[in-house]
Amino acid sequence: MSSEGQPVHAAVQTAATRALEIRALYEILELRINGRVWSLHELMLGFANDVGTVGRLVLANDGTWTTDGDVTAQLKHKLAESMWWVLVIADRLGIDMADAFDSTMNRIESELAAAIGSAGQSQPS
Repeated sequence: MSSEGQPVHAAVQTAATRALEIRALYEILELRINGRVWSLHELMLGFANDVGTVGRLVLANDGTWTTDGDVTAQLKHKLAESMWWVLVIADRLGIDMADAFDSTMNRIESELAAAIGSAGQSQPS
């Protein structure tokens, strides 16, 4: 369940829908300014840039990098933006992130449960 009480799948789908609404607004600007919308490669470069910013902000949060302003507020913004990039890029690639997230988490959970169960059985009593 998400923090809003809806199933995680529905929360991811809601976020993806909102992300695409915002992306549509960006596309209007891109068409006006550039005469075309960003390519998948350009979207990926934007995402990579924001991931680098998240890395520097995490360092700033730990006190090993200096930055101006409220680091926590900047981290919230850039992490949310990073999630937006993932949802937009997934859509461009035809990937349903709600389904991908659910199936990936289920697989990881199952593998971890098996590993924890196996580790627990191999420990001496």
